[in-house]
Amino acid sequence: VQLQASGGGQVQAGDSLRLACAASGRTFSSNVMGWFRQAPGKEREFVAAIGWSGDRTHYTDSVKGRFTISRDDAKNTLYLQMNNLKPEDTAVYFCAADGRRRTTYTDGYYRSTSLYDYWGQGTQVTVSS
Repeated sequence: VQLQASGGGQVQAGDSLRLACAASGRTFSSNVMGWFRQAPGKEREFVAAIGWSGDRTHYTDSVKGRFTISRDDAKNTLYLQMNNLKPEDTAVYFCAADGRRRTTYTDGYYRSTSLYDYWGQGTQVTVSS
């Protein structure tokens, strides 16, 4: 099983990027998936998650209104549209997937790294002011 994140880059503040996470080896069409990020010297932090059916999304407060998580189950791919990027968004972004199918959790648990069983390798996002 592999999660391959892509789409990172170096941009200016206010620009947009779209991250993609392509899954292979198994389907995640009925699994919770999420995005996390880790800045240098900091712990990995939750960014966004999408429920197994795609009808529920969760965001950390700092990205609400700017980032949108979505999924294309036909392509087995997770996305993160990032608009109005800020220098504080600079980090390595990781996608992750829950190994359990058709499972719903409390809002707080979506934000925990312990929920996720599979992790991508990360893609660097650098935002300059």
